[in-house]
Amino acid sequence: MKNIEEINNENIKKVLGKKKIPEFFAGDTIKVGVRIAEGKRERIQYFEGVCISKKNRNMNSSFTVRKISFGEGVERTFALYSPIVGSIKVIRSGQVKRAKLYYLRNRKGKSARISEKIKKSIGIDVSAQVTEHETANVVENNETQKENLTKIKNDAPEAKIKEKLKTEKK
Repeated sequence: MKNIEEINNENIKKVLGKKKIPEFFAGDTIKVGVRIAEGKRERIQYFEGVCISKKNRNMNSSFTVRKISFGEGVERTFALYSPIVGSIKVIRSGQVKRAKLYYLRNRKGKSARISEKIKKSIGIDVSAQVTEHETANVVENNETQKENLTKIKNDAPEAKIKEKLKTEKK
């Protein structure tokens, strides 16, 4: 007999097979595509704001998004694996020191801003390995490009005028 955790894990795998959920955290600005049914038709409306909290509880995972609309703060809580959530896109990553950003509710304007996290890529990309032969070709191409640029500079009318001035001064 299956226990509840195994059933939840199977359901999560089904949902992740249908749609891709990016990795995001509190402080990130995200754009959530919400499915809205109007009569017989269904459309997607986007809700863009700052993720102020995220709860990781397997199938019961949820996140709260806050935005300012016409001067009023609007918060909306979404179930992460819900069919109502059509898509999630991370617009920018925020640099915060807390997991829950409820203090943003009391702030307005510049004090409610979150600085952007700068992602650094250190090291060599392993997926794109280059052979020695290819690097030699790249070096040769760079040298020929430099030679072509010097020829073009020497052929430019400005360079000819400078040469004439130099010869006249002598």
